[in-house]
Amino acid sequence: MISRTTMRNSWRFILVLLVSLAVRTPLGAESRPPALDKLVPESIHDLRAIQERVKKVTAKVLPAVVGIRIGHAAGSGVIVSKDGYVLTAGHISGQPNRDADVLLPDGRRLHGVTLGSNKDLDSGMIRITDKGDWPFVEMGDAARLHEGAWCLALGHPEGFRPGRTPVLRLGRVLTYTDKILRTDCALVGGDSGGPLFDLDGKVIGIHSRIGEQLTVNIHVPIDTYRTTWERLVKGEVWGGRKRGPYIGVHLNEDEGECRIVKVDKDSPAEKAGLKPDDVVIRFGKDRVEDLEDLLMLLKEHKPGDEVPIHVRRGKKILELKIVIGRHPA
Repeated sequence: MISRTTMRNSWRFILVLLVSLAVRTPLGAESRPPALDKLVPESIHDLRAIQERVKKVTAKVLPAVVGIRIGHAAGSGVIVSKDGYVLTAGHISGQPNRDADVLLPDGRRLHGVTLGSNKDLDSGMIRITDKGDWPFVEMGDAARLHEGAWCLALGHPEGFRPGRTPVLRLGRVLTYTDKILRTDCALVGGDSGGPLFDLDGKVIGIHSRIGEQLTVNIHVPIDTYRTTWERLVKGEVWGGRKRGPYIGVHLNEDEGECRIVKVDKDSPAEKAGLKPDDVVIRFGKDRVEDLEDLLMLLKEHKPGDEVPIHVRRGKKILELKIVIGRHPA
């Protein structure tokens, strides 16, 4: 498994070289540089190849990265069709049929309307209602991603600012499932709904939320937009209404362990004796290696079930009993 430290050190080193991304060099059909597929750059030639690729990809996709304003809320998005369909996060688009401002990098303010959203996965869509052919980018295939793949996050941190182009962050893919994509691209408020690109200039994810750590952030895989496209276009809103199983812990977004960072007051976890910094290693009869393991196992239970949970606390291994609760409304 790729070391997170290795990935962080490598992309931070490369960021030093990427101080100027204003070059508008088209991304042609040239062969893919081998440096893009290496775990760690091996030479200055590799670094320059990555630098040039990032410049070209950024120049290609930048015109389609937009700011979004809906009432007092703000976020980011990306245009994926010339007739103006915009992908964003579900918590940005909110309910359908709301007026939205879509802000292009060149300063133009377009009118739009919110469409559907999947509250379970946090995917949302907006349509530009002004007439025109708009700059757009191609949707990629997140299922082809691999751990350690380079990626580019763009968005409007702290909100859209006239005269400032979308801000670029370079990073690597940490983990991927069909429902969640994690990278170490640093995100802040205002980036939500913005696009995550591969180094072929295709959208592979949409920024959803910031993790417990600045450099472990969550994106909605692009494939879920493709498979639910018609529902989003029709303005359907689904998910997020079920009050499912709940234990009341906040977990780290790091790979390799499932560490508790916070325990909700009066929650099943607090009543069971769980504490911050406990590392969950077994839930029921199954091993737990990371956050995803615990979330998947939790879905197999219903409120009222009593489940043994093993945690590592310092040098001790403790077995506790937890009664699954119902997620607060």
